[in-house]
Amino acid sequence: MANRRRGEIEAELGGERRTLCLTLGALAELEDAFGAEDLGALARRFGEGRLAARDALKVLGAGLRGAGEPVSDHEVAAMTARGGAAGYAGIVAELLRVTFGGDEADADDTGETRV
Repeated sequence: MANRRRGEIEAELGGERRTLCLTLGALAELEDAFGAEDLGALARRFGEGRLAARDALKVLGAGLRGAGEPVSDHEVAAMTARGGAAGYAGIVAELLRVTFGGDEADADDTGETRV
């Protein structure tokens, strides 16, 4: 199970429950992908409230790889999410919230959460 205190979330992608985590390596991957100078610039980019499909693809791929799943962006692009585009956006939003801070009200005493 995912541990929110470690920055992990659990979400259904491609019909399977998967763990996602933006580790330091995953964040560096996203800095490179988005041309961000540092973590602050990356957080500001995501804080704008706009999300392109290609952004979601990069964040989901980095999150899956950060949790140890050896997937390519091509494989991530083929994964479905419950709720379609809104489902992808919700998963990305939750992963970013857990990574950069935000509402922790939906974490239980063990720090575990489900999306």
